Amino acid sequence: MPEVIFNGPAGRIEGRFQPSKERNAPIALILHPHPQFGGTMNNAIAYQLFYMFKERGFAVLRFNFRGVGRSQGAFDHGAGELSDAASALDWVQTVHPDARACWVAGFSFGAWIGMQLLMRRPEIEGFISVAPPANLHDFSFLAPCPSSGLIIHGDADKVAPTKDVQTLVDKLKSQKGITIEQQIMTGANHFFENRVDELIDYCGDYVDRRMAMSEV
Repeated sequence: MPEVIFNGPAGRIEGRFQPSKERNAPIALILHPHPQFGGTMNNAIAYQLFYMFKERGFAVLRFNFRGVGRSQGAFDHGAGELSDAASALDWVQTVHPDARACWVAGFSFGAWIGMQLLMRRPEIEGFISVAPPANLHDFSFLAPCPSSGLIIHGDADKVAPTKDVQTLVDKLKSQKGITIEQQIMTGANHFFENRVDELIDYCGDYVDRRMAMSEV
């Protein structure tokens, strides 16, 4: 799994990239949780999402937001991190220009950034938002949400409580032209302790179903 360094708006960005053998393979971008609470690209959920997409033949990139690991810059409360994500997507598209599809997957803070990226990048056709912190960050920019995706969270999540995520899901489900799938994992907390494998199985199943539909 090659280490990569590419230029972002605040300097160099450190990442890990898994290319695909197929020229037109889909691409996926993985976004890690909050940098100020220990979030890195090696977070267990970000790492497992990376491998889930890799196993399905995607070209996949995960990277450290500014100020994390060897990525330059300093935490920017979301605005700079969104620019980092856009630069990361640009880089993957340069390396893999013939991709037939583009996905973004994020956990917690990364889910918030990922859903903002959806609004900027019409080529993103699928998303996975793991435990989106709808109580901590404003998601009203999803007006309307341009892509179908999966929102998956636990009902024992004290960081991003179910009622706040449910409000977000209900709002998105009312929009026409997209399909939002929701999966609530009973007993799972924000970090999906002892449940990460189950979480990734749900996500993989969702990607499989979406990709099968796109090939019909």
